[in-house]
Amino acid sequence: MQLRALTTTVALFAVATLATAAGTSPAARPAPAAVTQTVQPRTEPPVLVDCLWHPQVRPTDFMLACGDGNSRLASLHWTRWDAGRARAEGVNWVNDCKPYCAAGHFHAYPVTVRLDRTRPWKKQPQVSHYSRITLTYPAARPEQFGPTVSYPLWD
Repeated sequence: MQLRALTTTVALFAVATLATAAGTSPAARPAPAAVTQTVQPRTEPPVLVDCLWHPQVRPTDFMLACGDGNSRLASLHWTRWDAGRARAEGVNWVNDCKPYCAAGHFHAYPVTVRLDRTRPWKKQPQVSHYSRITLTYPAARPEQFGPTVSYPLWD
């Protein structure tokens, strides 16, 4: 009987030692403090939406006249492209449509391109896109254009 009491005491001591070494029981532990996670908004650059509804970033060419292709930007070299604005130098190829567009000739005009007015893109609202383009002609320009022209961009 004394052996049984001794065995029980040793067993209880061993269990108590293991429990202490392992820490307190999960039920006795305090709940962990709530972790607050800050979600950072995506900082992807805005896009320029092309005629086929593809998002473009710093394109080297861009069609301005999607319907007939009579005005396009080429050889674009971007010096700025951020959340507020984009800026490039390039060439605007414009059809003179004389005597009519199918028989007209394309002429190259040096141009400065500015993009601004970023907005969420309707097709992908999590993506921001430029909604206005401004063209500035430092020298020659198409006869029907002013020295600076602005157009809304499609959404």
